[in-house]
Amino acid sequence: MAKQEFHLDFCGRGITVETGEIAKQADGAVIIRYGDTVTLSTACASNQAKEGIDFFPLTVSFEEKLYSVGKIPGGFLRREGRPSEHATLTARMIDRPIRPLFAEGFRNEVQVVNTVLSVDQDASPEMAAMFGASLALCISDIPFNGPIAGVKVGRINGELVANPTVAQMEESDIDLTVAGTAKALNMVEAGAKEVSEEDMLAALMFGHEQIKKLCAFQEEIVAACGKEKREIELYAVDETIDREVRANFEAQIRAAVSIKEKLERYGKIDDLTDEAAEMIANKEYESEKDQNNAVKQAREICRGIEADEVRRLIIEDKVRPDGRQIDEIRPLNSQVDLLPRVHGSALFTRGETQVLSTTTLGALNDNQIIDDLTVVDSKRFMHHYNFPPYCVGETGRMGNPGRREIGHGALGERALAQVLPSVDEFPYTIRTVADVMESNGSSSQASICAGTMSLMAAGVPIKAPVAGIAMGLIMDDNSGKYTVLTDIQGMEDHFGDMDFKVAGTKNGITALQMDIKVTGITKNIFEEALAQAHKARLEILDNMLACIPSPREQLSPYAPKIAMMNIDPDKIKDVIGPGGKMINEIIAQCDNVKIDIDDDGKVVIYHNDYDTIEKAKQMISDIVRVAKVGDVFAAKVVRLEKFGAFVNLFGNTDGLLHISKISHHRVDKVEDVLKLGDIIDVKVTEIDNKGRINVSAKALLPKPKTEEEKTEA
Repeated sequence: MAKQEFHLDFCGRGITVETGEIAKQADGAVIIRYGDTVTLSTACASNQAKEGIDFFPLTVSFEEKLYSVGKIPGGFLRREGRPSEHATLTARMIDRPIRPLFAEGFRNEVQVVNTVLSVDQDASPEMAAMFGASLALCISDIPFNGPIAGVKVGRINGELVANPTVAQMEESDIDLTVAGTAKALNMVEAGAKEVSEEDMLAALMFGHEQIKKLCAFQEEIVAACGKEKREIELYAVDETIDREVRANFEAQIRAAVSIKEKLERYGKIDDLTDEAAEMIANKEYESEKDQNNAVKQAREICRGIEADEVRRLIIEDKVRPDGRQIDEIRPLNSQVDLLPRVHGSALFTRGETQVLSTTTLGALNDNQIIDDLTVVDSKRFMHHYNFPPYCVGETGRMGNPGRREIGHGALGERALAQVLPSVDEFPYTIRTVADVMESNGSSSQASICAGTMSLMAAGVPIKAPVAGIAMGLIMDDNSGKYTVLTDIQGMEDHFGDMDFKVAGTKNGITALQMDIKVTGITKNIFEEALAQAHKARLEILDNMLACIPSPREQLSPYAPKIAMMNIDPDKIKDVIGPGGKMINEIIAQCDNVKIDIDDDGKVVIYHNDYDTIEKAKQMISDIVRVAKVGDVFAAKVVRLEKFGAFVNLFGNTDGLLHISKISHHRVDKVEDVLKLGDIIDVKVTEIDNKGRINVSAKALLPKPKTEEEKTEA
């Protein structure tokens, strides 16, 4: 196929699509040029279904090539290594709107690779890659019910803007990424500065209007060069096994779904599933492989019955598995100060979901260094989320965070970052760690609640407390009926159609995330979910504030204290000294105090002890201090000469006390009146054009009386 090009003017910037020249052996490949951003998206699928799996094996990656922003990678090898957090989050963001648009039972492996070749920071490479991923699938022979597209939405001075520039985003109070089809939205990721539900809904709908234009453009390209879709054999369970399992176990499984306590409910369903599997296993099969497949299908059928019953109860009877009302939150419990030596700690429990959050305060140079394609080079606030296997009563891998943990951590970080004080107001690096102790639904939102309280317990003067809640959706495509659920638990999340997380203060939204398993969500459903989430958020905030009503006025005794001062930028080199000698000497003499110095001369000193901070502050003041004519010092004699003595005024600043300036009386030898180490009061009398300082002790002494004065007395 010869190279083809397609063009679209989108929101003031051109989008050019190229196909047929690069990566021609992929099932689908497109080059996207958006401004000066260039991305390559490829899609490939295996010809055979992957055996032995019960999920769709889709892999989406976002490959950051640092040459795209003119950087050489850090580290010893000087080449790209494991994906950055930004790359992981972007890959997840592209995966989420694409995944629901493959047919149920699709078991062929699909890999979508998005490679960033050139970056124009004002032309989002993330949105270019999402557009390219969808288009690569659409023009390929891989069955895919797209297209989808995504846009970023900002709001500057009350005006909504699609794919805003970096400068515009600095002024924006909304940072929204939204994706979907021409018919409906199916992925949302947002941060906001306490924006109302109405304004956020308007931003969502504005984003969808832009998505429609991008989807229409893709349809034109597919019509011009799209391949005919291949036939894929979709996985389905054996009808005979299905009938037999349902006949013997369907009624019992449906009854077990209504057991209120999580572990008891899961245990009963597991027991019934094991019985069904054993019944099917005891039949005769031609091979062990056939037997294993039959047993696996029996278990899958049981899960399907469970899902059908959960959905039926909620849609038809408005009854949830644990008996709650549709908008009812599980029991809440908030605690602080569980850990005596950390800077701040809190425990938040909502039903069977529990998160322990700790806050640690550090010097500004403890910030995280960022090495990716974005304009951000460091990060002052970090929110880390850990989901150990014991929190759901299981064994499993412990180690580096996976994609899910990174995503949940980023959501919590975005929600809390909106209310943090500025660096000038609170010059600390801040880290919160959310350790999930128990989980049955939306531990990410519980981590936001626990994080808020641990920040307040640590004395971080946040602008307002933030709470989060997860909303769910059960929808019947045939009847059009649906139910929006408040505070979804694990079963409702697993078998539901939407996970819609909303975090915010009493005044407005600070973060939003939505993932769905259906093709899209309409405006009415968004409106209903946001209204229910607002009500729930206020209820949770009441519980949190009953525990800790405001940020502590005092920091923990174990947290670093601070002092700030400003020095002449020209004096920074004097404080640091050659090879860092001077500042290292201050640190050594002041019990390893931490010192941050900005290029503008702002100095921040950290230590647990205020006296140590004052000592370091005085040492720095002495270094940068400039003597002036008329200043008086209690100076230390540091050198004796025939013509006088050199005395130390402060820091490394010495002055010459000439022999004639020691006393009103004649001094024959300096050694007669001064010795090394003596302290003598002196006054600066002269500073020459080379900066040399002359001082006088005589100027501070009373003049001796003349003979005439003595006679008169």
